[in-house]
Amino acid sequence: MRSIGLDLGRHKGEAAAVDGHGRAVSLGSVEVSPAGLADLIGRLRPDDRVVIEASTNTWSIAELLTPHVAQVVVSNPLRTRAIAEAKVKTDRIDAAALAELLAADYIPAVWQPDPDTLARRRLVSLRASLVRGRTGERNRVAAIMGRRLATCPVSDPFGVAGRAWLEELELPADERLALDLHLRLHDAIAAEIALTETAIARSVRDSAYVRHMLSVPGIGLTTAAALDALIGDIARFARPNKLVGYLGLDPAVRQSGARSYTGHISRAGQAHARALLIEAAHAAVRTPGPLAGFYLRIRRRRGAGVAIVAVARKLAVLVWHLLTKDLDYAWSPPSASAAKIRRLELLGGDRKRLSRAGIVMGEPEAARAARKAGRARERAMLTGAQTAYERFVASRSARADAAAASGERLDGPAGPEPAAPRS
Repeated sequence: MRSIGLDLGRHKGEAAAVDGHGRAVSLGSVEVSPAGLADLIGRLRPDDRVVIEASTNTWSIAELLTPHVAQVVVSNPLRTRAIAEAKVKTDRIDAAALAELLAADYIPAVWQPDPDTLARRRLVSLRASLVRGRTGERNRVAAIMGRRLATCPVSDPFGVAGRAWLEELELPADERLALDLHLRLHDAIAAEIALTETAIARSVRDSAYVRHMLSVPGIGLTTAAALDALIGDIARFARPNKLVGYLGLDPAVRQSGARSYTGHISRAGQAHARALLIEAAHAAVRTPGPLAGFYLRIRRRRGAGVAIVAVARKLAVLVWHLLTKDLDYAWSPPSASAAKIRRLELLGGDRKRLSRAGIVMGEPEAARAARKAGRARERAMLTGAQTAYERFVASRSARADAAAASGERLDGPAGPEPAAPRS
């Protein structure tokens, strides 16, 4: 059995093998193309083990090689370089180093997603790139407004009223040409985003993971689908802090001698998913409940920025528990969760549509009043949960202070936790 290392770039690469005697030998250059990979496959043996560093084209190459070898391992390039960084770095040396690490079972492998998960990841990545393009067009429109000292009288220049104002805005001919161009591009990208969101909804409509995550305040379809694609199988994260570290929301710890320093978050992993969780945290703290109480407590001590990141980390921990235990969030606003599930179903292909306000057309006034009263009861219940959480934390802190003053060890709960909502 041979251990084979592949150091592949976008167009070319190198292959090296370690035989049964532990010697690394070059297998020559490899052309990264269908013909070049077919030639490489012809030189492989059924009992070979192959390692490739994760990159843009890794998963397609791994899919081609898997039927022809005993095992394909995808290596984490950052951790591989930490283990085997060389002063002289060439593709041939890197390929030999990968082969030697694989032979010694020192390869820091990454989890290989299934084809469906890869497809969802590509859809989420496509939407993210489209959103960046739309944001760019909005920034260019804002730049034109800034040059002309124009201030939009409404909060959203791209809403119905804002667009009407932009159409009537007096501008020089060149600025009007540029503004109309950027608005057309904005609308075209927005239409493509809507199509992509429909495709994402169809891919996750039957996912229990997504439905559990939608029960959390602040987490919408985009965030839930992105986390579902990134996580894959929740069982690969043994503890919540493993998922937190995977998302880069864990604090970086540095130590020298007896001194240690806990700094900012590590920012490891995918930045897009982390940014979505930060965005979800901003929305979650606007809904009464334990998450809002947690945010207010941290904000008083550390400021708003640190508190939002702490809520994002709390959301990651909460997602781990919900997916692992197959549960919905206990303090979910029922009407908001139902609306998110309904949007998922509509985008996923359900033809039975409701009105824009989520009220059946022709619904009697009494039913609308009952719906409004139900939302008021929900808010009162969530506000009570937030108050109970704040009392629980205050009681716990008081006990900790008393225990520290007396030298006793604090053990056990400080008091009753917030009661679960009644169905």
